[in-house]
Amino acid sequence: MISTHKYKELIEARRDDVVAMLRELIAVESVQGEPKDGKPFGEGVSAVYEGMLSRGRSDGFETADVDGYGGHIEWPGAELDANGEIVAGADEVLGIPVHLDVVPAGGDWSKEPFGAEVADGMICGRGSTDNKNAVAAVYCAMKALKDSGFVPRKSIRLILGLDEETGWSGMEKYLAGVGAPDFGFVPDADFPAINGEKGIIDFELAKKLGKTIEKGLALRSVKGGAAPNMVPDHAAAIVMDEIGRDYAAVKEQIAAYRERTGYKVYGKGVGRAFEISARGVSAHGARPEEGVNAISVLLDFLYELGLANESVRDFLTFYHEHIGFDSDGARMGVGFSDDPSGKLTLNVGLIAMDSEAAILTVNARYPVTMREDSVYEAMLPLIHEYDLGIVKLHSKPPIYFPEDDPFIETLMEVYRENTGDTKHKPFVIGGGTYARAIPNAVAFGPRFPGREELMHRKDERISIDDLMRTTHIYADAIYKLTGED
Repeated sequence: MISTHKYKELIEARRDDVVAMLRELIAVESVQGEPKDGKPFGEGVSAVYEGMLSRGRSDGFETADVDGYGGHIEWPGAELDANGEIVAGADEVLGIPVHLDVVPAGGDWSKEPFGAEVADGMICGRGSTDNKNAVAAVYCAMKALKDSGFVPRKSIRLILGLDEETGWSGMEKYLAGVGAPDFGFVPDADFPAINGEKGIIDFELAKKLGKTIEKGLALRSVKGGAAPNMVPDHAAAIVMDEIGRDYAAVKEQIAAYRERTGYKVYGKGVGRAFEISARGVSAHGARPEEGVNAISVLLDFLYELGLANESVRDFLTFYHEHIGFDSDGARMGVGFSDDPSGKLTLNVGLIAMDSEAAILTVNARYPVTMREDSVYEAMLPLIHEYDLGIVKLHSKPPIYFPEDDPFIETLMEVYRENTGDTKHKPFVIGGGTYARAIPNAVAFGPRFPGREELMHRKDERISIDDLMRTTHIYADAIYKLTGED
């Protein structure tokens, strides 16, 4: 068999190709859009997906597509005899699910979000750390292994997910059409290895609002956020005084609030109405404590403003007293935790409010030893107290593998050989990856310990050195997981 180092030499020689591939992927704005025939997730997602399938075919891999909902690029494995001759196809499949869709860019970027610029050794753009870096790294690792002459004993399937950020219906249809691999790793989290993922639920909290019969400042609408699994960096409200005024008092309250709290709240006239906007700091919904929730900032100010509608005030009181700026859900009655995974996290990702109703879209991530039903049951007393409605949207159950599981130990060995890092150990994350969608799978990279968390944030970027090291790690992992026993 060929030297185990040949494919690593090829990866290094192709450094420019790896960088170019990631830049090409970033340049396609693959945010989910309006569905069209054969393009269920919109033009952008379809474009980057079809480009990947075309690339795979050109490089000699096999491909599959399930009606535009998802597909794969596969390198068939083979069974060899004692002389190294192929005698049969492989029985097992290693699946490596990635996703080509990205969350919306949001605002306040210092560079074009889909410009794929290279500066100071960094590749910048939405998707550079979630998850197009992994797509490029795994694909280039597979190609280097293939070109080196390596013959895998198990088939290697790069699975292309298309709506990981918004619902997973594509992965469900893909798996129903093709079937699941036997085992796999998902390059959509952190190194050294992820041995568990918290359970995830998305739900709506809704309150019906009564008509305004009081005189004074009335709330007309509130909008904010881009996705349930993002800490929102923007939110805005429209208020109006039916008897008319210049809103000087509101402007004074905004200035005083901003001075007292340091939060970014602004106001301006909009015709006869007045707009109040808040700016926060975006972060991944799995780590809401790392951001500043603009919805919480805005509702905190509105709570203090004094609005002319009792039901609106009741809703703002609920938010102020039971959510506010917390991220652990304790005041919602769901402050759960366990030893493997730590505390539950709660993120209010979206708000839509008008004169008739207020709707919050919430993303919660609960400990691996808990059940989804327990979280909902714990919230019910509060839901009833404030006469709220609750709508269950999406859910993903938790997964967990012990640290001494042989699969985890193999991935840790690969990571340590490439980094020399013996300090960090496997851990549980709040993020949700495709490891939940296939059997015997865990998340593995690509963010290295100590790196700034930029997923779902403005100015997302990755260093070229990290991208190349990631490619080496995935090549070694594929080699060890599919090579000779």
